Amino acid sequence: MTAPGKIGEVRARLLDLVDLLPEGSPLPPERELAVRWQVARMTLRRAMDDLVLQDMLVRRQGSGTFTSRPKVSRRLAMTSFSEEMRRRGMRPASHTLELRRRRGDRTRCRLLRIPAGEVVVEFVRLRLADDAPMALERTIVPDRYVPGLAIGDLDSSWYELLATRYGTDIVTGTCQMDPVLPDQRTAEHLRIPVSQPCLRIRGISLDARGRVMESCEATYRGDRYAITADLRRPNRTQPPVPH
Repeated sequence: MTAPGKIGEVRARLLDLVDLLPEGSPLPPERELAVRWQVARMTLRRAMDDLVLQDMLVRRQGSGTFTSRPKVSRRLAMTSFSEEMRRRGMRPASHTLELRRRRGDRTRCRLLRIPAGEVVVEFVRLRLADDAPMALERTIVPDRYVPGLAIGDLDSSWYELLATRYGTDIVTGTCQMDPVLPDQRTAEHLRIPVSQPCLRIRGISLDARGRVMESCEATYRGDRYAITADLRRPNRTQPPVPH
């Protein structure tokens, strides 16, 4: 059994090595490091596993182990991308790739809780933090809620625009997260290979009046983004649900 103290010693050496290497640099092969530091490869691997779990190293099958850029962590809360990036000390930006109006199909209108065939606005934006692409978002909103919305209005925070121009505050919503591989178009916009895992978040957002203001699907880079959430145990005083 490997002593915890030995793993910690090797981990400290790995951290020193990571500090010396630029982001994305390959580490020397495990065999070479084990010989250099005179440790068992199992000990070295366990220390590396710790740093992989902390997103300081990333393993690429068939290529080796590389230093990793720290991921941007976003809490699951009713905050906009721009708000969250500013909280992290990063500079948010958006590039609107398209905006169009059309009659919504049955599926989209059901999500937005509006009559089938009503006009909707659909826009696609590339979201950036410190000029690095982070996510590709597709948003659909009922046209009657945002009259006059133009492509030039979307280069800043969407939620701030809703509040200041349309007097609408987003207060609640639901979302679903799935791991996905990006299609070719998404990968090109995010500057990643199609083999890079991503996180897809789909959901709806509601305003204080209970209206569904938007249906959104966003694909986030898995190598740069992490989601965090506050968890609470359910109230045990509630009566059990009958079977």
